[in-house]
This record gives sequence, C-alpha cells and structure tokens, in this order.
Amino acid sequence: MQRRGFVRALGAAGVFGGFSSFIPGVFAAGNGAVSVEDLPPLEGKLTLYLGRGEGGLYENVLAAIEKRNPKLQLGIRRGSTAALANAIVAEGKAGVQRTDVFWAVDAGAIAMVTESGMAKPLPEDLSAQLKPGFQYRNWSPVTGRIRTLPYNLDKLTAAQVPEHIMALADSDLRLGWAPAYASFQSFVTAMRLLEGEQATANWLRGVSKRATSYAGELGVVMAVERGEVDLGFANHYYTLRLRSGKPDARVGLAFTRDDAGCLVNASGVMALSEGDLPVNFIRYLLTREVQTYLATEAYEIPLVAGVPMPEGLPPLSEISPPDMDLTRLADMRPTLDLMRSVGVL
Repeated sequence: MQRRGFVRALGAAGVFGGFSSFIPGVFAAGNGAVSVEDLPPLEGKLTLYLGRGEGGLYENVLAAIEKRNPKLQLGIRRGSTAALANAIVAEGKAGVQRTDVFWAVDAGAIAMVTESGMAKPLPEDLSAQLKPGFQYRNWSPVTGRIRTLPYNLDKLTAAQVPEHIMALADSDLRLGWAPAYASFQSFVTAMRLLEGEQATANWLRGVSKRATSYAGELGVVMAVERGEVDLGFANHYYTLRLRSGKPDARVGLAFTRDDAGCLVNASGVMALSEGDLPVNFIRYLLTREVQTYLATEAYEIPLVAGVPMPEGLPPLSEISPPDMDLTRLADMRPTLDLMRSVGVL
C-alpha cells in the first residue's frame, strides 16, 4: 500500500455516528483487527511524544489519522525515544503534565515510563486485540521486530550460521554490529538477563575482537551485502527493506533459537492522561489499515490478529524467541555500564 493510497484510505470522508454509537463489543477478543470505519472520530486537543524512527513512516500514519479526523488538534513533540522517555519521567517528578500519549520505537523506553507509575491502564477490550504474549495492562505494543543474523550469501550458507548467539563469540567470522544503537542495547539487556552478567561480558569481548562497528543497523546490513563482513546483528526489517529495493541483494536472514539473538521486541504506545481521546487514538494504531501499512511498507510485524506478516519473514510460530517480558528491558543502566566496562561503548 503506497503512502498516498494509505492516507486516502484513512482520510476518506465517511459518517461516524459519534461516541454515542461506539460499541465496545466491536473490539472483543477473537474479532481480529478492526477497521478505521469501526472507530469513533477523534475530537479535541491531544499532545503526542513521538520517538523518531522508521524513516518517516510513523509520520505518514499520523498524517493519515489527522486527515481522517479534522476535529483532532494533534500536537507532536519529536525526539529520540530514550530522550522523550527521560523527559516524561522528569516532568512527572516535577508534577508537570505535558503529554497525553507516548509512542516509542523501543519497549525499553516504554517500560521506563511504566515503572514511573505515570501510564494509565488501558481497557481490556483494547489489549484483547493483541496476539498472546503481547498483552500488557498499561501500554500496548504496536508492531514487533525480531533480532536476526543477516549473512552474506557468497560467504556463508544458512547451515553455517550458528543456531545460538553465544557461539559467535568464539567464531572466526567477520562480524558487523552497531553497539550504540538502541535496539542492539535492548538485545544486550535481554542477553544479560538470560545469560548473566559475566557470560554477556565475555560475549561482548569475544565479538569485539572481530567486529566492525557501524552507526546503525541499516549500515550493518549494507556492509553484509557488500561483503565487508560475513554476518551482522540487526532487526529483521533492515534486511527485508534492502531486499525489497534490491531483489538480487546477496544477503540472507538467519535466526538463532531460544536466546537473545532472536528476541522479539516491539514499538509501543501508552496513554498518559485520562479520558477517551488518548485511548481511542491508540485504537487507530491497532486498526487493520495501520497494521497492514506498517507490515507492507516498514516490514514490521503486525501484533493484531488477522493481519499478514511481512513478505519474506516466516510466521512467528516458526521462530523460537526467548520467553521475555518486554517490560524487563527497562533495566538499561547495568547494560550500558557493562558495555562501557568492556570497551564497546
């Protein structure tokens, strides 16, 4: 679905019966993703803190929602997800309420705000739309992303890629990574929680001996495709986006099993003020139209039942991610301290 078609679909003229005709049963578990046609109109002032990410695709979603809801007065503060999370927590400590909704590209930042006690509980019917394992009381995942191992098809076969992330510390492969990237740090946090501090420190030291650093994970995937490195660490969608623009790209996608190397992380959203408007805004992000757009254009994983996975990615049932409560990824300070202590930051 191209941007103009998507904006037109969400922004098309239509008749909403208003909040009086809004039927919560529409969102009951088992109904799958709903359409924007089933939602009440958004009216009034709403301030959104938006973590930057996904190459402007989130901005396209917001533009479409605004077009669909001309009486919505949406104010947006943009910044890095981590910086906005810190700002929200600081504002809360100062007794200041500046935002109604926080949309973050990483669950670790969401968890930080959740732990501050500022997030408002979401209705059960909203959470029930989400796939099992992604239902939380005080925030809603929007889309998922899987940690993967992109590898150069001229250097390796799928069978030569280790099934376990810890094995890469002792391999002789040329590796690419982006240790300053937020998603990589969430991955290391998951490793630290699953494997322990010492094992994670040893892994970082081992990998750093044969790893080339890049500014971001798209850079990692591009380096793999060029053959600068044999294998890298990156979220799945960077490889899928590269292959969509370059079908003959010499890069494959491998998954580890039952460890941090195939962690399923998520972007997420939370309501920070009371009332129907913040919650109903969140409902728009879980509609069939928005979830389909982010799956087809951003190659992110839809987390509402009934929306197909991105092309080129196996079903979640065929991937073996670790059992990880994403709210635990808020525990970032020990991770950053550990990465600094071993010299990778």
